[in-house]
Amino acid sequence: MAKVELKQPIVQAIAEEIKGAQSVVLVDYRGLTVAQDTELRKQLREAGIIYKVYKNTMMKRAFEGTEFAGLDNCLEGPSAIAISKDDATAPARILCKFAKDAQALELKGGVVEGTVYDVAGLTELSKIPSREELLSKLLGSLQSPITNFARVMKQIAEQGGESAEAAEAAAETTEAPAETPEADS
Repeated sequence: MAKVELKQPIVQAIAEEIKGAQSVVLVDYRGLTVAQDTELRKQLREAGIIYKVYKNTMMKRAFEGTEFAGLDNCLEGPSAIAISKDDATAPARILCKFAKDAQALELKGGVVEGTVYDVAGLTELSKIPSREELLSKLLGSLQSPITNFARVMKQIAEQGGESAEAAEAAAETTEAPAETPEADS
């Protein structure tokens, strides 16, 4: 009975962390050096991702009745969990990129916005740019036509100003003879 009571707070903590999560990715971290593990944790923390190592049985219990229950078959061997509440693709993106240099890091599977993905699916998801990158590209594509429009308008105004001055000068030369004192009398 005492063992169950000790495990319950851990299960509750995991359940609280995954509640409202955009994505959860499981990895096998065996073989990472201390330096690699420290660097990985730093990158994940900077992206606002929770990264922890829990016992598989604890995660299984926390996943019960949630969209993350589909990850039960991934819970074999040592497992670390990466949880993002904001950017759905961030854990997959960071972990896949990190795994290219650190072959010891092995993705197991994940759930992104309610859909269960295997390693291949997570790899594809990792290629999607972050929300900030997408917004930046969108803003750039919106600004480009506006900037070009402003540039064209400025050129038209400059050319229009020159032609207006030329038209005024031409009008003055044609009006000058009509303003002679003889015409007034």
